[in-house]
Amino acid sequence: MAGTPLEPTVLLDQYLLMLTVSKGRSNATITAYSNDLLQFIQCCPDVEHVTAGDLDRYFAGLRREGLAPATVARAMSAVRGLFLFLVDERIIDRDPTTLLPSVRRDRALPKALSETYIAGLLDSITGDDALSIRDRTLIEFLYGTGCRVSEMLGVTVGDIDFDENVIRVTGKGEKQRLVPMGSCLRKALTLHLASISSQRGARRSHAVFLNFRGAPLSRHGVNEILRRRAVQAGLTTSGLHAHSFRHSCATHMIAHGADIRVVQELLGHSSIATTQRYTSVALATLKDAYVASHPRAI
Repeated sequence: MAGTPLEPTVLLDQYLLMLTVSKGRSNATITAYSNDLLQFIQCCPDVEHVTAGDLDRYFAGLRREGLAPATVARAMSAVRGLFLFLVDERIIDRDPTTLLPSVRRDRALPKALSETYIAGLLDSITGDDALSIRDRTLIEFLYGTGCRVSEMLGVTVGDIDFDENVIRVTGKGEKQRLVPMGSCLRKALTLHLASISSQRGARRSHAVFLNFRGAPLSRHGVNEILRRRAVQAGLTTSGLHAHSFRHSCATHMIAHGADIRVVQELLGHSSIATTQRYTSVALATLKDAYVASHPRAI
């Protein structure tokens, strides 16, 4: 297009702003796309004149670096989106990404923790001090609701309805949903909220889960708590992270007969296909249990 070429970082900022404002993309997505595109414009700074050959060489270089197919696929998605935006904004005449080959993304099955593991982790936290109560509640919350860790950390005291036994959580795209509060989680939350309300001067936030300074916990803080508690319980930390409790919640519910549509609603999946992955996990778990316990399985 005619006119003065724009700085690539300006184009990038405009694209990311569009994703944030118009598309409602999450902060995590914006950060990932920003990193991918900053790396791209370092190699191809003349964005308005990039060719299909330039793109082929760039992504071939990423593969030679040994990046995972999923990482390359995400970078391709970010670059495709950028050039589609530039065409829509009439900054360039044609989209050089149309000839890019698609990258097959093998979706690994989500890995669930065993019911025995989770019970052992919870049973190992026996103290009645504020941190022990908080950590038990945190695990009950992750496992009992199937929430993403970002959703859990965004819950405030006002989001908990003890009369209706539901919790309001805000998911991707700022979409809100109500999740049920089971008896174990209700008991844990009651103790936890009573504990933090008694800490005079320590509370600086309405968030449910706080660190020792009274500020909201971070994602890193949650994973550190889980790792430390697992070590104290003598459990492996392999595969242990906040998101594994979301996988475990869905897998265990389906294994115990929950309807997949119910699990989809609980987890806030926009597509049933995402939830269906857990049926494969539940079946694999069932097969493992059968082989391990049936006298004529082998």
